[in-house]
Amino acid sequence: MDADLASWLALSQVSGLGNEGARHLLLAFGSPIQIFATPAHTLKQVVQPAVAEAIAQRCDEAFLAPVAAWLEDPLNSIITLGDPGYPQALLNIPDPPLLLYLKGRRDLLDRPALAIVGSRNATAQGSSNAEAFARAASVAGLCVVSGMAHGIDAAAHRGGLEGQGSSIGVVGTGLDKIYPAANRELAHRLAQHGALLSEFPLGTPPLAANFPRRNRIISGLSLGCLVVEASLQSGSLITARMALEQGREVFAIPGSIHSPQSKGCHHLIKQGAKLVESAQDILEELGHFAARSPAPDKAQETHPLFEHLGFDPVGLDSLSQRSGLTIEALSAILLQLELEGCVATLPGGFYQRVA
Repeated sequence: MDADLASWLALSQVSGLGNEGARHLLLAFGSPIQIFATPAHTLKQVVQPAVAEAIAQRCDEAFLAPVAAWLEDPLNSIITLGDPGYPQALLNIPDPPLLLYLKGRRDLLDRPALAIVGSRNATAQGSSNAEAFARAASVAGLCVVSGMAHGIDAAAHRGGLEGQGSSIGVVGTGLDKIYPAANRELAHRLAQHGALLSEFPLGTPPLAANFPRRNRIISGLSLGCLVVEASLQSGSLITARMALEQGREVFAIPGSIHSPQSKGCHHLIKQGAKLVESAQDILEELGHFAARSPAPDKAQETHPLFEHLGFDPVGLDSLSQRSGLTIEALSAILLQLELEGCVATLPGGFYQRVA
């Protein structure tokens, strides 16, 4: 481990400092190495005396050995606030993390992204909606960001992993912990084909206070935040509030007036969140990201679905019967083809090929 990263890690361990204090020190002295080389009496001009003394004494660096061992895995990396590869979207939030621990694909951090969050106690329909919306967004090129919890989060990650946009799981523990344990297989898939992200040091257990805190990263990485199901007390409403504070779009799926899991979404809609009924509603709202989506190629001119989709209008039910594909699979494929200019949507829910 080089001295620069070791100094960043040591700075993150200073008791009582926090992200804000660390940013003040970095602004004043330039780098963690310079901070640790500065006398305590000078540091006291920027931070509290006890913090300045702790920096001057330098913490026990025994914690660096397990971090160095963790970094030997090529999937693992640490991104500092001073790293040129730090996600641009997070630099624009009020409290960017000092460090980001990453397991998986670093390139996903700069993809246009959609946060999808919701209840841990999701209904079957809610999970199905989350997975379908996430799949459509990912097929369109958006990375799906969520929190790796049970219910809506897990469904969103599964859908995101099915498209080119993939998925990022932002967790409230150290990346050497998997929580909840039931999502171990999903975490493994994200590490291999997507990414797992945390601001918390290795070894951090699932502390209740850390989960609301990680929500600002979920929303901060994203162009917008979709709430699928949420009660009025749901942590998903915290994510939605943070998204608004960060200037992100907020979307919500309406539900039954009798369902407790719809109350949070209805509250958001009353407060100005955009009501959505399909992934297309979101993609049209976030249309400015499309310039970063992959361009169509000649292979798409001979997409297998074109055997069943002609230039005459056809509805989803008929197309499903012709092709043998489910409505959900067809919707995702048609959305991709529409974004590529190969298919047009017509009034009444009909589709046709575009010459």
